[in-house]
Amino acid sequence: MSDNFNPSTDDFAAMFESSTAASAMQEGQVIPATVIRIDNDAVLVDIGLKTEGRIPVKEFSMEDKEPEAGDIVDVYLDRIENALGDAVLSRDKARREERWIKLEKCFNAEEPVKGAISGRVKGGFTVDLGGVNAFLPGSQVDIRPV
Repeated sequence: MSDNFNPSTDDFAAMFESSTAASAMQEGQVIPATVIRIDNDAVLVDIGLKTEGRIPVKEFSMEDKEPEAGDIVDVYLDRIENALGDAVLSRDKARREERWIKLEKCFNAEEPVKGAISGRVKGGFTVDLGGVNAFLPGSQVDIRPV
């Protein structure tokens, strides 16, 4: 018999650890993913599940550089498994989640944040806070209402 049919205790320990790591993942989490390859329309990533995840290439268009095989990127785990058995992942949602966490830290520390007015709406303005849209009441823009 070959060793393939007689796994060692270390093999079982490694399999157990990998299975508990995958079960610790929950939908709605931002998790690290390793880029496996880039196709025409999708980036294939490994997040430690049985199947690879596919993320549309367009979700990486806002990045400083295009991802390459071996890169580690943060992704949002939308669904562990869809009807086809694939993990549903999003890079855009991961970036949005990172921005929210940053804004929450600034709020808790009572630090001001910088933003750019992106439009006028009834009663005030919409402000871009680094990718997160916020409402700025007209009464808060200046000493006199705008």
